[in-house]
Amino acid sequence: MKRLLLGDEAVALGALHAGLSGVYAYPGTPSTEITEYIQQTPLARERNVHSCWCTNEKTAMEAALGMSYAGKRALVCMKHVGMNVCADAFVNSAITGVNGGLVVVAADDPSMHSSQNEQDSRFYGKFALIPILEPANQQEAYDMMGFAFDLSERLKEPVLLRIVTRLAHSRAAVEIGTPREENQMTPSTDQWVLLPGIARKKYAALIDKQPLMEQEAAVSPFNRRENLSIGNRKGPGIIACGIGYNYVREVYRKEGDLLKVGHYPLPVEAIRALAAEHESILVVEDGQPVVEQEIKGLLGADYRVEGRLTGALPRTGELNPDHVAAALGNPSVTVYQEAKQLAARPPQLCQGCGHRDVYGALVEIIKDYPDARVFGDIGCYTLGALPPFKALSSCVDMGASITMAKGAADAGLRPSIAVIGDSTFTHSGMTGLLDAINENSPITVIISDNLTTGMTGGQDSAGLNKYEDICMGLGMDPAHLHVVIPLPKNIPAIAQLLREEIAYEGVSVIIPRRECIQTAARHAREAKQKQQ
Repeated sequence: MKRLLLGDEAVALGALHAGLSGVYAYPGTPSTEITEYIQQTPLARERNVHSCWCTNEKTAMEAALGMSYAGKRALVCMKHVGMNVCADAFVNSAITGVNGGLVVVAADDPSMHSSQNEQDSRFYGKFALIPILEPANQQEAYDMMGFAFDLSERLKEPVLLRIVTRLAHSRAAVEIGTPREENQMTPSTDQWVLLPGIARKKYAALIDKQPLMEQEAAVSPFNRRENLSIGNRKGPGIIACGIGYNYVREVYRKEGDLLKVGHYPLPVEAIRALAAEHESILVVEDGQPVVEQEIKGLLGADYRVEGRLTGALPRTGELNPDHVAAALGNPSVTVYQEAKQLAARPPQLCQGCGHRDVYGALVEIIKDYPDARVFGDIGCYTLGALPPFKALSSCVDMGASITMAKGAADAGLRPSIAVIGDSTFTHSGMTGLLDAINENSPITVIISDNLTTGMTGGQDSAGLNKYEDICMGLGMDPAHLHVVIPLPKNIPAIAQLLREEIAYEGVSVIIPRRECIQTAARHAREAKQKQQ
C-alpha cells in the first residue's frame, strides 16, 4: 500500500509501525508535523501512544529516556536549535545507554526559513558518539525508523535521525508495511547512575562500541556505491549525503561514481576505495561541511576534496540541483540565477492579533525613554522587531529576553524591558524570572499570553491559565503582577500601567491575555460543527 506523505509524516508513520509507545516533543518548525501526525493517527489512539506536548526539548528527551528505561520504544522530536536545549540529557544518554529503542529526530533548517541559525545536528551525533541516520527521501524516512529502533536496541544506544526542511515539508508516495506490536514493559536492570566512578566505566564501554557502530554503517543498506554512467570512470568521485543524493541524481550526466551516505559513522573503506579510483571527490551535503571536513582528515592534505569549504558549493543556505550542476560543470543542465529586484514581503502579525496591541502600547511609551531597550524572544511576537513597530532590540534564543533584560539592568541600563510569549515563558523563561526576583532586578517583564503556541500552529501551551500562579510561586510581589486585556480601546490604560511599572525599581510582570485569533477562529468552527 502506498500513501502520499510529507517527510515528517513518513517519519511519524515509520515510528508508529516500528512499535512506538511514546513521542515526546516541543513544537518547532520543521519538526512539528511529526508529533501532530501521531496525535491524529487512529493506530496511535487505538494503542494509546503517548503524544502530549512537552514543556521543552530537555523534558522531552528525559521523559523519552524514562520510557526507554521501562523497555518501550520512544521517539523525541525537535528542530535543530532544540538540540541545544536537550544537549545535557542527549549526550549523557549515550553514556547511560538505552533499554527500549530510543530515536531522536532533529529537523535542521538550512537557509533559516524559520530559524535563527543553520547549525547541523550531525555534529551532535558525532559529539555523543552515536549512530546518525539521514534519509534522502520520504521512503527512506519511513524505512529508516524501523531500522533505527532495531539498531538502537542492538547497540543499546540512542540513534539520531537528521532531516532537513526540504524533506520534512515535501510530499512523495511511500510504500508502507505492516505495523509491529509494541515492546512489553521490561524495566532495565542496568545501573543508569552517572556518578563519576560509574560514568567512567560506561564511557569506556561507549568507546568500545565504536568499531561495532562503524561495522553497522559499513554494511548498512543506506550506504551504497552507484555508477552514474556506463563506461570508464573519468569524472570525479561524488559523495552525496541525505537529500543531496537527489540533487546529484537529477543533474549528473557525465561518467563518474557516486557513494550515497545515509548512515554514520562514515563508511571509511568505501570512501578510500572511491578515492583510489578518482583524482578528486566532491562532497554534496545539505548543511555544514561535516563530511567534507572529516574526509579531508581521512584522505590527507594532498588529496583534493571539493565542497562547501572550497567554494565548489555555496557555503551557506540549502543546496539545490542548480548548485550541484554548477559544481560538476554540467553544461547540459541550465543553472537559473536567483530572481532579483523583487519586492520584499516580510511576514507580519495577523490583523487583530493581541500582540499588536501590546506593541502599540509599548511603542507609545518608549518614545519617552531615549535609553529604553526592549529584549525580545522566540515566537510569532518576534515580528514586533519589524515595521510598523520596530520595537525589539534583541532576540537570541528561547527564554533570553528576561535574562538579557536583567543583565542589561545589572549594567545600569534603564528602562530594561523583556517581551516573552506564554509558551516560551514555560519553555525557558521561568528560571530567568526567578533570578530577577531573587535580586529584585529593576526590569519590566511582559508575558504576552495568547493562550497557545501560536508560531507553530496552535499547539497547547504548557502553562495555560497558570501564569499568575507560576509567577507568584516564584516569589513575585502581587502588587507588581498585572493581567490586562490587549485591545485597541485598552492601549492608553496599558501604556499608563507600563509607565508606572517602569518607574518601579524592582521586578514587575504584566500579562496581556487574549486568545490567538487563529485558534479562536478554529475553536469557533469546532463549536459550530458540534452544534450541527
